[in-house]
Amino acid sequence: MPDDRGPARLALGLSYRGSAYQGWQSQPGGQTVQDRLEAALSAFAAQPVSTLCAGRTDAGVHGVNQVVHLDPPVGREPFSWVRGTNRFLPDDIAVQWCRPVDRRFHARNSARGRRYRFVVLESPVRPSLEQGLCGWVFRPLDADAMRAAAAHLLGEHDFTSFRAAGCQAATPVKTLRAIGIQRRGAYWHFDFDGNAFLHHMVRNIVGCLVVVGSGRQPPGWMAEVLAAKSRDAAAPTFPPDGLYFLGPYYDAEHGIPERSPAFDWLP
Repeated sequence: MPDDRGPARLALGLSYRGSAYQGWQSQPGGQTVQDRLEAALSAFAAQPVSTLCAGRTDAGVHGVNQVVHLDPPVGREPFSWVRGTNRFLPDDIAVQWCRPVDRRFHARNSARGRRYRFVVLESPVRPSLEQGLCGWVFRPLDADAMRAAAAHLLGEHDFTSFRAAGCQAATPVKTLRAIGIQRRGAYWHFDFDGNAFLHHMVRNIVGCLVVVGSGRQPPGWMAEVLAAKSRDAAAPTFPPDGLYFLGPYYDAEHGIPERSPAFDWLP
């Protein structure tokens, strides 16, 4: 058996369209991204393979550079784990890269932070071609108001007001390092960078930002929602369409890619 420092662990980068799946985490019905990935890995390795991911995504949420680690039961070249596994995956899930890593590497615990992007269409007409790939608002949004509201959330806070009732996180205290809000044509990009995120946290924050951006609440209302530490104080949860897990990031020593080709396609 290799020692704890041996290169007997693999990290994989995964992209997927989440519309057809019940989220990341394995469930009895098998209709999750993790279930499909582990079935494909096991078929390629001809032995059971289990994985652990950097961040679990909800039903309908997409992955751009999800990172998982596994302890392979058989020896294969890294490129073989990519091509061989993809043979057994559905068209809307694909392994993008594979890297041997130190056995101390942990996809979740070694991450220094995580990034999300929410893409929202502002239009009087609902999306069609991009249905399932973006959120939608029909009221005009005010960028300055939303940025002022978002500023109240930066730093370390108790994010209970933005936490789903079924959240299993040990603590609601998280750190948001950056929130970027910009418009590209008819589409808004809401970018989030934090050490970790609660269940539905990004969707609940975006719901509140849209309320402020449409003029239904002033920017200072966001501070009141945060201070309330009550889910009832915040706006309804925004639908998952348009939410992308851009992926985690790690110390450079691990050699984990922070991008996949989907970054260049992302609306």
